[in-house]
Amino acid sequence: MARTIQSLERAAAMLRLLAGGERRLGLSDISSSLGLAKGTAHGILRTLQQEGFVEQDVASGRYQLGAELLRLGNSYLDVHELRARALVWTDDLARSSGEAVYLGVLHQQGVLIVHHVFRPDDSRQVLEVGAMHPLHSTALGKVLSAYDPVAHSEIVEADRTAFTPHTVTGLADFERLLDLIRARGWAADVEETWEGVASVAAPIHDRRRMPVGAVGVTGAVERVCQEGDLRPEIIAAVRDCARAVSRDLGAGRF
Repeated sequence: MARTIQSLERAAAMLRLLAGGERRLGLSDISSSLGLAKGTAHGILRTLQQEGFVEQDVASGRYQLGAELLRLGNSYLDVHELRARALVWTDDLARSSGEAVYLGVLHQQGVLIVHHVFRPDDSRQVLEVGAMHPLHSTALGKVLSAYDPVAHSEIVEADRTAFTPHTVTGLADFERLLDLIRARGWAADVEETWEGVASVAAPIHDRRRMPVGAVGVTGAVERVCQEGDLRPEIIAAVRDCARAVSRDLGAGRF
């Protein structure tokens, strides 16, 4: 029989302990429950905390599961499945809006474009599948930052570069913007990443109501906006597309 690695067994037991019962546990609770010396338990907790699997409440000193586990929990949803579920709906969105459509997921502190539907006209366009877009300035990125705890923690710690005079970079202003996005269910980027370009995006959820991606429309400001405001029919179409893909992934009615 193959030998097991004791430290990994103890770390796994610790994660299972934190996953059940009380939401937060102190070092003494954890060490006594697992029959470990406090020093040993603290060392494992510190390692798990560094990797994002465990978080420590500053006020109480108690431990709880970390946001990195959410990323791992969502990994069962293959990106190809997400793209496959979205194909028909994103094609419909491009036709109804007359603009390019992007499907993005969180990846390495940015938005990875996993599907791109060209604007339905004869203009020359470049396929952006595989491209990385910033989290803090794009509509796709702001949606992920608003709904995904992992994306939120990464964007809070990252440098928020001002790509244009319209880019929101201050943390307090950015947090207020995320609150607004959660309240209305969609995000916008009006010349915050590229001059002359505007975008609208909405979140996609899986059967557990967890955020797994975002879908959005991108086009010239003069087409996406009308009299300084985003066109309401485009906002509605993007949200309908996101809901449809979410339903296909088992999220139910949103």
